[in-house]
Amino acid sequence: MNRPIRLWVAAAGIALACAIGLAIGAHMVAGSDDAAFGKRVRAYVLAHPEIVAEAAERLRIGPVREAVETPFPGAWAGNPHGDVTLVMFTDYNCPYCRASAPEIDRLLASDPNIKVVWREMPVLGPGSDEAAAAALAAARQGKYLPFHRALFSGGHPDQNGVAAAAKTVGLSPASLIAGGKTPEVQAEIATNLSIAHRLGIGATPFFIIGNRTHEGALGYDALAAAVAEARAGAQ
Repeated sequence: MNRPIRLWVAAAGIALACAIGLAIGAHMVAGSDDAAFGKRVRAYVLAHPEIVAEAAERLRIGPVREAVETPFPGAWAGNPHGDVTLVMFTDYNCPYCRASAPEIDRLLASDPNIKVVWREMPVLGPGSDEAAAAALAAARQGKYLPFHRALFSGGHPDQNGVAAAAKTVGLSPASLIAGGKTPEVQAEIATNLSIAHRLGIGATPFFIIGNRTHEGALGYDALAAAVAEARAGAQ
């Protein structure tokens, strides 16, 4: 078991202890019978195990929330003041990320209060590194989303694919190659990979929506439901 996963398991234990601790505190105030109270707490936790998972997720996400929800300049879309931020870790060589792209577009079109932040997580080879760097270079020129869409809708995201996507959105391929080598872009990719390691993210796509994480491709309905849950939890 690697360190991030061990930490997450430990967080689940802490979350359970916190939940029980709060309940015990309420019990002490109420002064109810210990045995009866213990049975009620146990029965509730067994009947609602999701509260432990939810508390663990909060502990997992909390320390990095500001970092993951603050986008690289230009690498976001939607409402800048949205009440829910959806964060997606993505790789241009990932077929499931490609399948998710139109679902995210549909969500952006249907929900005026959503903010979507993309975090480039190139883990599928050298082509992934080059595509991620080019996308962030496009972001610095105000063309992240159209380039993102063009690259996913095109062929393989190799050098030729990056050049074709760049031309589609009116950018110079040379400017993206040069821009992708800048310290700012390279630092962003390194930060994303570091956050992914800390969270125990092993593959893309990976979503953080509110206090929940979601692995793998999500269709529009699942995305909308996750956003609705996050919105309800924030009220």
